Order: sequence, then structure tokens, then C-alpha cells
Amino acid sequence: MTRLCNKSALEAEYPLRVETPDRGDIAVYLVGDEVYATEDRCSHGSAALTDGYLEGYEVVCPFHLGRFDVRTGEPTLEPCVYPIRSFKVAVQGDDVLLADEEN
Repeated sequence: MTRLCNKSALEAEYPLRVETPDRGDIAVYLVGDEVYATEDRCSHGSAALTDGYLEGYEVVCPFHLGRFDVRTGEPTLEPCVYPIRSFKVAVQGDDVLLADEEN
């Protein structure tokens, strides 16, 4: 497992960008008390999802306002039609950890 960030650093409405050496930029999300992680690139354009915002379990892309479910990476609103990678995370104390495998 790879440490991503402190849970206390996460904001409910805005994803946090974390650079990783082997998986590129990861977007980390806080929804309620749960933490999720996806790749930080929209599959429709080259927008950073961390420049967008959260509405419930959906991250809104800042370029064309398409959306993805942060739990699965599946697109939920066009123009996004291709999924993004989602990652398993664990929270231990205040540490958010990235699992070695994807969802």
C-alpha cells in the first residue's frame, strides 16, 4: 500500500491531487466519511478532475461538465462515455492508503 495523504486534508466538495511515481496523478475524494480515488484525467478531454468539484458521488469535469462516479470510475453524464480508472483505498487512522490493485 502507498500512502496518499491525510484524511483530514480532504475537503468534501473538492478532490485532492496526489502525484504518485507509478500511477501518475490520482484524485482523492471525500464523500461523507468515505474516501475514494480515481485517476486525475478525464477520459473525454485532458482535463484534471481535481480542477473540478464533487456533487454527491460524482466528480464534475471542469472542461465540458461531464461526470464520473468516484466509486467506480464509470461515466454518469455525457460527453464522458469512457470510464476512468478507480483505485481501492484504505484509511488507517488519518492516513489514506492506495492499494496495490485497481477496482
